[in-house]
Amino acid sequence: MTALTLSTAGAATLRADVIVVGVAKGAGGPVVAPGAEAVDQAFDGKLAAVLETLGASGAEGEVTKLPAPSGLKAPVVLAVGLGSAPGKDEAYASEALRRAAGSASRALSGTKKAAFALPVEDAEDVEAVAEGALLGAYAFTVYLGGEKSAKKNGGNGNGPKLPLGEVALLGAKPRDKAHKAAADRAIALTDEVNRARDLINTPPNDLTPEAFAAVAAAAGKEHGVKVQVLDEKALAKGGFGGILGVGQGSVNPPRLVKLAYTHPEAEKTLALVGKGITYDSGGISLKPPGHNETMKCDMSGAAAVFAAVITAARLGLRVNVTGWLALAENMPSGSATRPGDVLRMYSGKTVEVLNTDAEGRLVLADALTRASEENPDAIVDVATLTGAMILALGNRTFGIMSNDDAFRTSLHEIAGEVGEASWPMPLPADLRKGMDSPTADIANMGERMGGGLVAGLFLKEFVGEGITWAHLDIAGPAFHEGAPFGYTPKGGTGSAIRTLVRLAERTAAGDLG
Repeated sequence: MTALTLSTAGAATLRADVIVVGVAKGAGGPVVAPGAEAVDQAFDGKLAAVLETLGASGAEGEVTKLPAPSGLKAPVVLAVGLGSAPGKDEAYASEALRRAAGSASRALSGTKKAAFALPVEDAEDVEAVAEGALLGAYAFTVYLGGEKSAKKNGGNGNGPKLPLGEVALLGAKPRDKAHKAAADRAIALTDEVNRARDLINTPPNDLTPEAFAAVAAAAGKEHGVKVQVLDEKALAKGGFGGILGVGQGSVNPPRLVKLAYTHPEAEKTLALVGKGITYDSGGISLKPPGHNETMKCDMSGAAAVFAAVITAARLGLRVNVTGWLALAENMPSGSATRPGDVLRMYSGKTVEVLNTDAEGRLVLADALTRASEENPDAIVDVATLTGAMILALGNRTFGIMSNDDAFRTSLHEIAGEVGEASWPMPLPADLRKGMDSPTADIANMGERMGGGLVAGLFLKEFVGEGITWAHLDIAGPAFHEGAPFGYTPKGGTGSAIRTLVRLAERTAAGDLG
């Protein structure tokens, strides 16, 4: 785990393996960003010119390493691009700082200590740089020889490199309460985002529903969150037909996990519901080759909910947050649910299963009904639900649907505030008719076009009357298969966690009405 320290030391005098500075795209070429004045001075004021000679432009995510001149304690300077320089009297955007810090951190795998001399004007900047650096330092090496091998090889190319060991954030003030609080929040949040990434990246033979529930129970005990786990017997007794129907084809039985964080002064309660399909083969409606190799990530929604609840507890937010993890493994077998079967859900409604690969909405439906029974002020569900959402919004943007336009708008604004790309989506009433069934109350499939919206309409049917609800379809950004960028790694990303945590903070502050 990467350590974070706030330092008042000068960039020229701090002992570190590398000093990180920012460079931006200016009208006439690269410009050195604030925070790097001492480093620029060591280059006789010619750092920008040297970087330009080396081909640097200041473009976002661009990384340039060069040997440090005499006058600096660190032997190496790493210049990271911030993108376009802001106008006069304007500050660098938080997301620009976050991404630059992440790019630098990733480039420093195997390094023991780096001093970050990026632009830091206030607590918001402290938090952005800290978040980016700690998220960018993430590495999943459990199955690559383990930590002992990584430490032994130390980044010599013969084994996995460990993440950057320590981030010293220059320009921050350790005795400033706002700066200290910003750093503490960044540590708690990134710890849980990275734990969620670990869960998403864990192979499904090791992360079964039972194993996921055990991780949640252990974390709850550590952080004062009450955890209740319903096993297959309790689910059958309770009538959770959706979760049981999805999980009945697997030798690894399903679970429904409730995590409850409460604050004695809380006035509002949020319920978060996460899809937790620990592996999705498609069931009898088997996925074709090329579509199932990464389906260990189909529990990313549950991972996001789990991380958000634990983060709320670690931050001591004045809001009650209850998480519901609907965990199952969707497999084909002689006992699996068949297309044409009818399931009786926890709500009492019956669902005709036309496609067993539309399973996420079935487990979520049961969890949404159960969450509604506690009459929270709002429910947000999170799921890697539909390929249709990827077709609509691409791989980096999640969709937001809601039964309340103002709540949907608030979530969109919150996501933008924390640097997560999202887009508000409608719930057209005319698409509901496509899910009419001659043998059940509703079918789990409707019109093919607008499939992501159809899934949202299905979920809406299982939300308690009068309860504000939103659905986040994170199918695109939950698992990144391309090259890493900014603070986003290859593999599990932890999508929507930062949005959920900021929602909890805004609710605690009374900013959502």
